[in-house]
Amino acid sequence: MARKFLYIVAAIIILVIVAGFVMAIWWKDLSRAVFVPGAAFEQQAPLAVNAYDDPAMWLSRPGFGVNDPARWQPAGEREGTTLPTPAEGPAPAFAVFFVHPTSYLERSSWNAALDDAESQRIAKIYVRGMASPFNRASEIWAPKYRQATFGAFLTDAPDGQKAINAAYEDVRQAFRFFVSSVDKDTPIVLAGHSQGALHLLRLLREEVAASELSPRIAAVYAVGWPISVPHDLPALGFPACAAANQAGCVMSWSSYAEPADPSDVLETYAASTGFDGEKRGDSPILCTNPLTGAVNGTADAERNLGTLVPEKEFVSGKLVSRSVPARCDERGLLLIGDPPEMGSYVLPGNNYHVYDIPLFWANLQADVVARVEAWTSATR
Repeated sequence: MARKFLYIVAAIIILVIVAGFVMAIWWKDLSRAVFVPGAAFEQQAPLAVNAYDDPAMWLSRPGFGVNDPARWQPAGEREGTTLPTPAEGPAPAFAVFFVHPTSYLERSSWNAALDDAESQRIAKIYVRGMASPFNRASEIWAPKYRQATFGAFLTDAPDGQKAINAAYEDVRQAFRFFVSSVDKDTPIVLAGHSQGALHLLRLLREEVAASELSPRIAAVYAVGWPISVPHDLPALGFPACAAANQAGCVMSWSSYAEPADPSDVLETYAASTGFDGEKRGDSPILCTNPLTGAVNGTADAERNLGTLVPEKEFVSGKLVSRSVPARCDERGLLLIGDPPEMGSYVLPGNNYHVYDIPLFWANLQADVVARVEAWTSATR
C-alpha cells in the first residue's frame, strides 16, 4: 500500500514537472487559445451622453462613503522600523482619476458588459488594492468602462485593437465628466495600471497635453505599461519624475522578482510602434523607483514603508514594512530581489505585474501627497 502511494506521488510530481515545461515553452500559444475570443468584434453602441452622471457608472466617486473601495485603509505593521511614517494630518485638496486594469478574462466577447458580475467584482478588488494608496485625496473617481478582454492584448488581429479603442471611448467620456465635476482650482492626479495605464497614456496625448488642463496635473502614475523613453515620453507632454518632490511629471514601472525572465514582454515591446510612429525596439523603458520617487536607481528594503500583502480572496490585507527592495535595471525593468510571498497571481518569468502598486503601497501614499504639496507651493 505504501509503495503504491509513493508511485502515485511520483506520478503527480512528474505531471507537475511536465506541465511546468509545457507552460514555459508554449505559454504564448496556450494563452492565446484560452483567452483570445474566437468570434468577430462587434461594435459597441455609444453610451448615453449623460451616462456618467449616474453614480452607478463609477466604482469610486465622492459620496460613496464607507462603501467606496478606494477609501479602504489596510492595517499596518511598522513596529521596529526607524523610517518615518506618512503624516496623518490633512493633505492639500486634490482629485484623483483612477483607471482600473483588466478584470475581464472571458473569450465570449471582446469587451466586457457593464453588468458582468464577475469582472465588476474583480474590478472592485483592484480599486481597493490599487486606488487606495491615493486615499488621502479629497476626491477619488474610478469609472466603470467596457474594458477590452485580456485576450485583446495577446493578438495582433485588428479586432484586438478595436476592442481597446472601444474601451478607451468609455474612459474618455468618464474623464470629461470628471473634469467638469472637479473644482477648477483643484490639482489633479491621474493614475492607472496595465490596461488602465494604456488608456491613461492616450488621455494624456489626446485630452491633456498642450491643453488648459495640463497645468493642473500634479502627478501621473502610469504603472504596469511600458513607456519608451525616446519614442513615447515626449508625446505625453510631461517629463519623467526625476525627484520625489517634483510635480507635473510621470511615474511608471513594471515589477519582476529575480531571476527575472521578461523575454516575452520585451519581445512584444520591441516589435511595437511608439507614439512617434517608430518601432520601440530595444529603447530603454521608463523606470521610476517607487521607493525613491526618482528615475532609475536602487533602494534597499529599509526604505519600503509598507507592502500591501493580500490575505485570502484578496478582500483584505496588511502593510508589512521593510520587506521589498527595488532597483531599475539597464532595460528599464524594476527588479525586487527574491520573490516575495504576495499570493498566487505571479505571472511566468517572475513577473509581479498584478502587484506593481501593492508592493509599494505606503510609499505611494506618501509620494502623491509630496507631489501635490510641491504643485501647491509652485502655483499658489
